[in-house]
Amino acid sequence: MASVLQPDVGAARQDFYRRMDKDNLAPLWEVLHNLVPPAPATPCVPAHWKYRNVRPYVMEAGNIISAKEAVRRVVVLENPGMRGQSCITRSLYAGLQLILPGEVAPSHRHSQSALRFIVEGSGAYTAVNGERTTMHPGDFIITPSWTWHDHGNPGGEPVVWLDGLDVSIVELFSAQFMETYPQDSQPVTRGEGASYAMYGHNLAPLEPVAPFGKTSPVFSYPYARSRETLARLARERDPDTCHGWKMQFINPLTGGHAMPTIGAFIQLLPKGFRSASYRSTDGTAFVAAEGEGRATIGEQAFEFEPRDVFVAPSWQPVRVEATSECVLFSFSDRPAQQALGLWREQRG
Repeated sequence: MASVLQPDVGAARQDFYRRMDKDNLAPLWEVLHNLVPPAPATPCVPAHWKYRNVRPYVMEAGNIISAKEAVRRVVVLENPGMRGQSCITRSLYAGLQLILPGEVAPSHRHSQSALRFIVEGSGAYTAVNGERTTMHPGDFIITPSWTWHDHGNPGGEPVVWLDGLDVSIVELFSAQFMETYPQDSQPVTRGEGASYAMYGHNLAPLEPVAPFGKTSPVFSYPYARSRETLARLARERDPDTCHGWKMQFINPLTGGHAMPTIGAFIQLLPKGFRSASYRSTDGTAFVAAEGEGRATIGEQAFEFEPRDVFVAPSWQPVRVEATSECVLFSFSDRPAQQALGLWREQRG
């Protein structure tokens, strides 16, 4: 009978597999449970990088290689579960970039989208398609896909920022392109703040053409404005039980996420706040802009302080306790998941 396992069925299957393998075929039933698991499975693990421990390496990098030679002098934050893959989550890259006084990181462009969250120092700039923006701690700055960009530091102190890129997403689609500009610095063709003046006041030019495609035309979001918004929000409403007071950075032309593949968020947690448990399918990297606290991710707890970075993998429960008033910046692949109808969350 067909329901009775025959003694030689194992050998027959193995022979079948060997023969079909020669024609680049494979049996789905042997891998189905790994391909379609009952819940998200990721090699990404919870991790924490204390800035005071990482900073010496970042500064030492400034002694061993110039910004021009390195093109981008970055210490990559590699998730412990994915060493060698230049990933902080399964889909996103993160690293700490250093630029010293007098240096220029040469201009280039690439199909990957990038964000910068300024961690330490002031006076450096990012230039995007002819417009420069000066960096200050806590600023969120975007480098849209396929835009010329360079970084320079005419100031007097080192400047460090966290880079976040959709490298793995672009790699998945084999859509990577990169081009180097003929000079180290691109010409400045617009005054600083021009993009904000055109798009940042609930106004837009008549029949506007999105200058960066699906990415926000406002590529610099100063921390002072974000912090003021959070403080005003805290005066007007009670904190969310999971997130405190949390906002997402938006594209003013669409009202959607500021970037099509990477979502960026900022949240305020009052002193003594203990969040309810929360999880979602977008693995998320966090940076502490202000304050101290504890993040419990899955079964692991991390004590964080300003400038620390920690990561919550997909579908791992997250709880945050604020021992002082905290501001957290975070980024994830939520826009890409939402566009594909994949994103899911669970509260409590």
